[in-house]
Amino acid sequence: MRSVPEWIGKTDDEKVPPRVRLRLFEQYGGICQLSNRKIMAGDTWDLDHIKALWSGGEHRESNLHPVLKQPHREKSAEEQSIQAKCDRTRKKHLGIAKPKSSLSHPRFKRCMDGTVVDRRTGEVIR
Repeated sequence: MRSVPEWIGKTDDEKVPPRVRLRLFEQYGGICQLSNRKIMAGDTWDLDHIKALWSGGEHRESNLHPVLKQPHREKSAEEQSIQAKCDRTRKKHLGIAKPKSSLSHPRFKRCMDGTVVDRRTGEVIR
C-alpha cells in the first residue's frame, strides 16, 4: 500500500472528498465510533470531529471518524450547549455581555421582597 499524505481542509467547512471518506471508513472498520454499531449499506453516516473545531480541533483527516447520523446529531447538540455556556461565561468575564436582569429599566429597582420601586419618587409600583 502506498503512503498517502493526510488530507487537511483549507477551511473549517470544506467538504471532505469521497476518497478520504472511504479511507476513514476502512480505517475504522466501518464501525460507528459513538454507538459501536457496524455501519450497514443504506445507513446514513457522517464524519465527526474527534476534537470539536470550537475547542481547538482541526479540520483534518486525523481528527475525523465515521459516525451514524443520529448519534452524531445528539453529540453535536450536547457540544453546542456546552459551547454556548462557555461563550456566555467568557463574555460575562470580559464585560462584553452584562448579566440578564428581570428588570432592566434604570428608573426602577426590584426589592428583595419582590416589590418594584421607582428610584426617583420612592413610590412602590404594583
